[in-house]
Amino acid sequence: MSDRPVPSGRVVITGVGAVTPLGTGVAKFWPRLLAGESAVERITLLDPSEYTTQIAAEVKDFVAEDWLDKKEARRIDRFIAFAVAAAAMAMQDSEIKVDDDLRNEFGVMIGSGIGGLTYLGEQHRRQIEGGPSKVSPFLVPYMIPDMASGYVSILNGLKGPNTCVVTACSTGANAIGDAYHIIKRGDAICMLAGGTEAPINELGLGGFCAARAMTTRNDDPAHASRPFDKDRDGFVIGEGSAVFVLEDYDHAIARGAKIYGEVIGYGMTGDAYHITQPDPNADGAYRAVKMALRTAGKSPEDIGYVNAHGTSTYYNDKGETMAIKRAFGDHAYNVPVSSTKSMIGHTLGAAGAIEALICLLAMRDSKLPPTINYETPDPECDLDYIPNVARDKEVNISMSNSYGFGGHNVSLILKKV
Repeated sequence: MSDRPVPSGRVVITGVGAVTPLGTGVAKFWPRLLAGESAVERITLLDPSEYTTQIAAEVKDFVAEDWLDKKEARRIDRFIAFAVAAAAMAMQDSEIKVDDDLRNEFGVMIGSGIGGLTYLGEQHRRQIEGGPSKVSPFLVPYMIPDMASGYVSILNGLKGPNTCVVTACSTGANAIGDAYHIIKRGDAICMLAGGTEAPINELGLGGFCAARAMTTRNDDPAHASRPFDKDRDGFVIGEGSAVFVLEDYDHAIARGAKIYGEVIGYGMTGDAYHITQPDPNADGAYRAVKMALRTAGKSPEDIGYVNAHGTSTYYNDKGETMAIKRAFGDHAYNVPVSSTKSMIGHTLGAAGAIEALICLLAMRDSKLPPTINYETPDPECDLDYIPNVARDKEVNISMSNSYGFGGHNVSLILKKV
């Protein structure tokens, strides 16, 4: 469009929304995270007794009917409902008014690593029991990962770029980074961006159990997720969503918007190594950090906090530590690092977005969340992981790392404004 404003080249976050295992909404979630509470319990969304892992971090307080028409709330997959709620919270928080002109310049990029796996499982069961005529005509639209973006776009009447990222556990971070580029180059003025996931179902749990990627510490759920601890034995699966309003800086200033922070750096690389195991040399993770620093125009010493991917698996935690040490040099031992997956589990495609939100809140409140269950130091993981208790510290620039099956590596750098 010829009358599109010239982009400022700066992209800020002016609204946030979250659905997490520690609460729906930032006001519920954030204090519990800082308090070091664990959301990991025995699974209630299905009978887990036949599975090797029987614990997860479920969202317990979410009511889909609070955000959707009752008929739709009962019908759509949980991952879509989470995204609808998080997006609604972000829009309300931003206090942005969407008129007909802005509507065409306001896009949506909400990713999901898995999509509608619960709905897929239910419809497969219906086909097995009753034949193909019993399969819902909504199977395909409610299963495909892009329907979170599509549904949010429809509900909010947003007609700008409407797309989806699917990069496993890097999805939420990639969505934010890609939306940042869309605004920066002038293809939109605003974007709703983030990740959503609802993988706690028979297929999801069965698949991850078969892969032997999850902890089997079923008798002690609250202490099961223990990133960087020597006795870690696998990740805890979680669910949830986080969505942001990303906005051109000049547009945000002109309307007097509250600004949580600015996206200033984005690095993404590939391992080209293995479908699930990270590169043992952590080369891809290291290069993602370096790329993020380069695009931000910052040095390692500028980073005041790192929210680690920190899955509580042997290879991930060791590799991420290697990458930080290689990229940051001596500063690696000075920068606080924490894995909030110790409290809310691994929310897969939503993780990068939820953890970027944590970085924003940490900078806003000068409070860094802990890595709980850190009891036995691992000589191969020897950084400052903010063990067990939150820390007061003023931070102006933070980094969030995300890694995914398939060799995806993402680092985001966020700045306090």
